[in-house]
Amino acid sequence: MAAEKLRDLSQPIDVSLLDATVAAFYGTGSKEERMAADQILRDLQNNPDTWLQVVHILQNTKNLNTKFFALQVLEGVIKYRWNALPVQQRDGMKNYISEVIVQLSSNEASLRMERLYINKLNIILVQILKHEWPGRWRSFVPDLVSAAKTSETICENCMAILKLLSEEVFDFSRGEMTQQKIKELKQSLNSEFQLIHELCLYVLSASQRTELIRGTLSTLHAFLSWIPLGYIFESPLLETLLKFFPVPSYRNLTLQCLTEVASLSFGDFYNAQFVNLYNVFVLQLQTILPPATKIPAAYANGSSDEQAFIQNLALFFTSFFKNHIRVLESSPENAALTMGLEYLIEISYVDDTEVFKVCLDYWNSFVLELFETHNNLENPAITANMMGLQIPMIPGMVDGLGSQLLQRRQLYVGPLSKLRMLMICRMAKPEEVLIVEDENGNIVRETMKDNDVLVQYKIMRETLIYLSHLDHDDTEKQMLKKLSKQLTGEDWSWNNLNTLCWAIGSISGSMMEEQENRFLVMVIRDLLNLCEITKGKDNKAVIASNIMYVVGQYPRFLRAHWKFLKTVVNKLFEFMHESHPGVQDMACDTFLKIVQKCKRKFVTVQVGENEPFVSELLTGLATTIVDLEPHQIHSFYESVGHMIQAESDPQKRDEYIQRLMALPNQRWNDIISQARQTVEILKEQDVIRHVLNILQTNTSVASSLGTYFLSQISLIFLDMLNVYRMYSELISTTIAGGGPYVSKSSFVKLLRSVKRETLKLIETFLDKAEDQPQIGKQFVPPMMDPILGDYLRNVPDARESEVLSLFATIINKYKAAMIEDVPRIFEAVFQCTLEMITKNFEDYPEHRLKFFSLLRAIASHCFPALIRLSSQQIKLVMDSIIWAFRHTERNIAETGLILLLEMLKNFQASEFCNQFFRTYYLMIEQETFAVLTDTFHKPGFKLHVLVLQHLFCLVESGAITEPLWDSNAVPYPYPNNSMYIREYTIKLLETSFPNMSPAEVTQFVNGLFESMNDLPTFKNHIRDFLVQSKEFSAQDNRDLYAEEAAAQKERDRQRMMSIPGLIAPNEIQDEMVDS
Repeated sequence: MAAEKLRDLSQPIDVSLLDATVAAFYGTGSKEERMAADQILRDLQNNPDTWLQVVHILQNTKNLNTKFFALQVLEGVIKYRWNALPVQQRDGMKNYISEVIVQLSSNEASLRMERLYINKLNIILVQILKHEWPGRWRSFVPDLVSAAKTSETICENCMAILKLLSEEVFDFSRGEMTQQKIKELKQSLNSEFQLIHELCLYVLSASQRTELIRGTLSTLHAFLSWIPLGYIFESPLLETLLKFFPVPSYRNLTLQCLTEVASLSFGDFYNAQFVNLYNVFVLQLQTILPPATKIPAAYANGSSDEQAFIQNLALFFTSFFKNHIRVLESSPENAALTMGLEYLIEISYVDDTEVFKVCLDYWNSFVLELFETHNNLENPAITANMMGLQIPMIPGMVDGLGSQLLQRRQLYVGPLSKLRMLMICRMAKPEEVLIVEDENGNIVRETMKDNDVLVQYKIMRETLIYLSHLDHDDTEKQMLKKLSKQLTGEDWSWNNLNTLCWAIGSISGSMMEEQENRFLVMVIRDLLNLCEITKGKDNKAVIASNIMYVVGQYPRFLRAHWKFLKTVVNKLFEFMHESHPGVQDMACDTFLKIVQKCKRKFVTVQVGENEPFVSELLTGLATTIVDLEPHQIHSFYESVGHMIQAESDPQKRDEYIQRLMALPNQRWNDIISQARQTVEILKEQDVIRHVLNILQTNTSVASSLGTYFLSQISLIFLDMLNVYRMYSELISTTIAGGGPYVSKSSFVKLLRSVKRETLKLIETFLDKAEDQPQIGKQFVPPMMDPILGDYLRNVPDARESEVLSLFATIINKYKAAMIEDVPRIFEAVFQCTLEMITKNFEDYPEHRLKFFSLLRAIASHCFPALIRLSSQQIKLVMDSIIWAFRHTERNIAETGLILLLEMLKNFQASEFCNQFFRTYYLMIEQETFAVLTDTFHKPGFKLHVLVLQHLFCLVESGAITEPLWDSNAVPYPYPNNSMYIREYTIKLLETSFPNMSPAEVTQFVNGLFESMNDLPTFKNHIRDFLVQSKEFSAQDNRDLYAEEAAAQKERDRQRMMSIPGLIAPNEIQDEMVDS
């Protein structure tokens, strides 16, 4: 009954009843009561006449939630229906809201008490303004300013309204208003700003009221980024702000305003004012925060206001220096500049990630700019000096520009030196380091990578490399000095040693080789000594991780110094017996990294040695790996594989392989000979685990040995296939007999791991082996039945996706030689895999991707075999491709699109061109447009564009000689395929986008045909269409520009390649010359 009464809007609403309903909605009553109240309120909200009752509700209720409900209804009307309302209703509402705001903010008590309500009313007023002002409410700003002058409390609220307005127009307008409307509002605010400016200055000079002054400063902060500069520099504004800066209650707000001013940069016109502002600021700062203050400690113990002050200070200095440091350099008195840099360096030591990010970001750009200026100067003396070659200066050689640069460099010698120390003390952890200190102060193995730390490391590393280039000697001196303090114990701590070693590792490659060698001899010697003299397991683990990190970063040094290389490798072997978590992993990782860069050193007899190191290593192999876990042993075997691969004498190489594989082969032979007696032995879990481990060891060696692994794989290949077949049958019978959950049991999982590892081993070997047809002939035929036949015979849950990737690898490797085998492969995997993956988009994710990779390999290298398939099978292929690019999983969609492009090209060049396109052209076009205009498939944009371009060029070129339309269904013939496809595309898009006019669609399609030979124009044309069709408006559209972003990334990499040290040695993809 009450509900009906509320819903009847023909008479004034019963406010007490509405209050009760709102209270029930927010109350703690039963779920039913809340749902009933929710339904009534929804009905009221959806009723187009409810808003006419808003004034009546606001006047008669005391309940804040009811007021908010009424204002919510009103907000909906303002946003979506305002312009459709009669003028008197709009004016009535506008005046009513203004009056209520003035009335409530006219005295202190109601302003404080009704703060939430007034804030909401202010938002409503600004929403109305976005429609009414300036066109229908010209006098708004003058009205507001004159109201503000009547009382301080009204003035405080007017400031809040102005701030909201500025934010709505300048910060949040994108996607909310049309470009035209935004432009109009910005112009109005600019032209009316004088009145607002006068009001702000008047308040700041005349008022004693703290809240009002804070409100005014906050409003100014919102305005400063866009107002005409004259209002800032040609008025008393800056003086006034600097006057408020020392006052504690206004300090942070004033500092935010000054930071906005510091970010402004428009030519040189106001340089003198900027210098003056900075000098006065630094002078005042010295009284607030004396230069001797230990800022990190003050921050740690400070209140939240004081911490905010340090954060704002960092923002002020970084903004000011980014935009105006050159002006400060050239002013005759630059003590204040040095002082500011000192402050910023001190702030950079504050233990707060956000503060440090702000500082680091600036230091990176500051040092880069200094480095580039010196690097680009074509002056031999300065360039040589920069590279660390101390050439005496020849008089007269340094011209004007050079001397200016030298002065500039002199100016920054002190700050840069302190900056080096900062980078060394705060260096972030590199990815290779696996040993960390946890929150309880224990040394543990890292469990998860922290991406923020990795990003920070990258920026710090780059900054330190530029700093090193600017003065190699100072960099070296500071690092060695800090290291000696670790040895004497006066500065010893885990953190200090870590950051120092991470810094040393990160500048690898930036020094000249001679200096780097001298430096590293001292560093490695000191670190090894430190390891000897320090007691305690945790301490040793930290030192070990640092030794490993540093040596792993300097392969050039190790290649040049065999004694050091040998000592380091033996040290790594020592660490492989260390049970501390993480140490063994890091030792194996570092060993692999060093061997990859220095492999030839281990197979040649070095001075003072009787045999190559690899031989010595193989003799002691069993003892070296005795304490390692299986996965670490695999990594170790892979490393030794790299060494053996560098041996050029085939006889020695085979002997090394035999010695390396002796342990696993012995175990394998034992198991196989026992299995010949009784096959049951192979079903024991321990035996299965041993088999798995042996196969994994083989895979690791195959990955590093490549073709030379042939002698080893030949030994175990046929037995391995027998084990594969046996385990496969065992899995199938277990699953068939045990119901659906058996496939998840540990026994079945273990058996499947062996099958997968077998496939992975064969795939790794064939992939890494050089392209020798006889290897393919030797290994592929025996696999046909045990692997392919087995795949077909198995139940879906027992099929290994690795079978698909193995045959994709084989076809990619042996290309056309495999044409004869394609029908066999097709029969075994095609139909049965499709049935598994087309039921939905989720099951068998591994099979999906690998299936399409296999299909792509066949289409690329064995296309003639595809053409020979029956039309039914080709339809299956095409359906599966379309199914793939409809997939929301990015990799699968991408593989599908690449495959589609290859099919289109191959069929166009074949004798079946007409037949194929008559059947599939329209379907492909329709499906491509469907994914192109669907936001889930945005990452595929580049490939969608290429498919469409190919299709349109195809009909335009006349390659298809038969008509694409069905002559029975189309009453009149088209002059050519091109005209037909134009019309077809227009019809297709018109039905898909009823919100676009036929003229717009026609213009778009014609544009496509005009620009199809020019890819960038074609692509931009499609981008515009997507935004216009509202499919992609106001969303994250980065994927549409992914290609351009990738090109930029490549340019950045080229720049990095040109600066020694910027690309880490282990990222350089060369076969480092280590003869």
